[in-house]
Amino acid sequence: MPSSPDATEASPRATTDCTPTPFGDLSGRLGVVTGASSGIGRAIAIELAAAGADLILHYARNRDGADQTAEAAKRFGADVVLASADFSDVAFTEQFAANVQGIVQGRGEAAPAFWVNNAGVDLLTTDARRASYAERLRLLLEIDVRSAVLLSRAAAETMRDAGGGAILNIGWDQSERGMGGESGELFAAAKASIQAATRSLAVSYAPAVRINCIAPGWIRTAWGETAPDEWQQRVMDETPLKRWGEPEDIARLARFLLSDDAAYLTGQVVFANGGAER
Repeated sequence: MPSSPDATEASPRATTDCTPTPFGDLSGRLGVVTGASSGIGRAIAIELAAAGADLILHYARNRDGADQTAEAAKRFGADVVLASADFSDVAFTEQFAANVQGIVQGRGEAAPAFWVNNAGVDLLTTDARRASYAERLRLLLEIDVRSAVLLSRAAAETMRDAGGGAILNIGWDQSERGMGGESGELFAAAKASIQAATRSLAVSYAPAVRINCIAPGWIRTAWGETAPDEWQQRVMDETPLKRWGEPEDIARLARFLLSDDAAYLTGQVVFANGGAER
């Protein structure tokens, strides 16, 4: 029988002195997180900073929130640059990608090492919830879907030319099994599109660039913190782990998927929903 591999052979991430690198290590890497002013985007940015990354953080209007995220990331020693863009305008979306590339090249690098497309329209706690069905659908398709696809392609092109990188999109677990009501219909249309596009983009840019998607379940962001009792109970009923997910649960998964620990994963939609049925 063949002999068992030694520790160095068994762990491709072991150093020459057999000391493993930290889990989800992103030390010295520069990347982008869109929609970083609050919620899941903020949690991801802070977790990536804790992993050793430097960050370009996007925000649309909430500069105060972006500043708070930046300050939290800097406590881990991260270099942080803030960049604003309204992704409902395709010209601003394309300009954002160009601005990011300018920042990256200003640091003497060819491309960002990773990119997280988290920006999305909040239809539950902002004035957008009062818009017509058609208007809400337009916003979701423009901001959630179009920006994610365009920015994924722009980032992947530069990453491929530079030798590699990782991209992460954010979907929604119920987009594949269905949820009744206007919000369910609208979010399903947008997030299922992102999940499908992720799979195809991953094929287009393999093997140099890995592109994956997280599909969160019930995550306690701004709406979840004040949701009425019937919704609190619904979360418990639908989630085998019997709790809300926290933004940090998604952030830790993002750290893994963007790191070399996930080097054999691309084109995946990873469901982070406490075991809810698909």
